[in-house]
Amino acid sequence: MAVSANTQFDIDAPPSVVMEVLQDIESLPEWSGPHKSAEILEEYDDGLAKLVKVKVSVGPITDEQTLAYQWTEDSCTWDLVEGTQLSKQHGVYTITDNGKGGSHVEFTLEVDLKVKLPGLIVKQGQKTAVDTAKKGLTKEAVKRARA
Repeated sequence: MAVSANTQFDIDAPPSVVMEVLQDIESLPEWSGPHKSAEILEEYDDGLAKLVKVKVSVGPITDEQTLAYQWTEDSCTWDLVEGTQLSKQHGVYTITDNGKGGSHVEFTLEVDLKVKLPGLIVKQGQKTAVDTAKKGLTKEAVKRARA
């Protein structure tokens, strides 16, 4: 069952700080409630994460995932390599200058579950993904911008 979620929002922090938060994979569990752990398995030559192992818990679903990351100057993209509960995952954060000294963030997440779940649980997972993207990333980026 394919499910997608997306949102757009502004953060009162420059794009460079937002990208810094996204690139700091090991801090993911600190600002993303569903992420219980994040470990970099392989890095690109520039030190950015290439292959990452995460443990994620959303409602009744707990999943161990290996994710392949790709980076540009203004985006973070990841795709599922292996997971226990998901058969597909594709996520993208795109960060642009909002013209007010902050950042505009576009977040998209597409997942395909290996097992069929009730619609209510699926919707809860979608809401959690969007809330985490918006609230968790915003809080962490603003904290770092003010530090």
